Amino acid sequence: MPVRGHLVELRRRVLLAGLGIVVAAVGGWLVYDKLLGVLMKPLRRAAVANDSAVTLNFSTVASSFDLKLQLSMFLGFLISCPWWMYHLWAFVSPALSRQEKWRAAGFLTAAVPLFLGGAYLAWWVLPNAVELLTAFTPVDAVNLIDAQSYLTFVIRLMAAFALAFLVPVLMVALNLAGVVSAATWGRGWRWAVFIAFAFAAMASPSPDVLTMFVLAIPICALYGLAVAVAALHDRRSARRTAAEGLAV
Repeated sequence: MPVRGHLVELRRRVLLAGLGIVVAAVGGWLVYDKLLGVLMKPLRRAAVANDSAVTLNFSTVASSFDLKLQLSMFLGFLISCPWWMYHLWAFVSPALSRQEKWRAAGFLTAAVPLFLGGAYLAWWVLPNAVELLTAFTPVDAVNLIDAQSYLTFVIRLMAAFALAFLVPVLMVALNLAGVVSAATWGRGWRWAVFIAFAFAAMASPSPDVLTMFVLAIPICALYGLAVAVAALHDRRSARRTAAEGLAV
């Protein structure tokens, strides 16, 4: 396919992926009131726990509209991830061999639940984070949280966990491409555990150690699973190379 053909195909895939996000965002727009109520539950919980007023503040005339639009688009992007991930795969698949297409399909199948699982885990952590951070509000003071700042905080937290859960997929992809061996990943397990616990401590600022372990252990387990898959691939590659050498 010429360069122009690639650009036309890229434009088509981007338009289809964007259309899917917009359609999902329309659904988010329709359930906005319920969704906003769910987002405010951590604030109500923090208000009760800290015995102080904790609520959202809309500082400008258009803030409420902006929040509704941004929240709808974020929900659309989140729930349509299988759709736009598929079109990402569909764009690169014509350049892949048959075996590479199967691998890419496997990456896509693993990436979707991992992405959503990381986002869900972040949502589970959110109430503890809000409660702890608002606990520093001085006595007799009112914590009026800017609505857009709060939404940005929620999005960043969920995005951090969702992307962290995609790291094992990237590890396996680099191994299959011959960039990093399983032995290299295995030797770095101490650093991986340290980074996982440090990430859990920072991303979920909860005073109890149990929450940190609940967040860090799945990340460590996914790292170990990625190393195991890479090791299996390396052993198969080594046997294949040995067999070809004997045949020669």
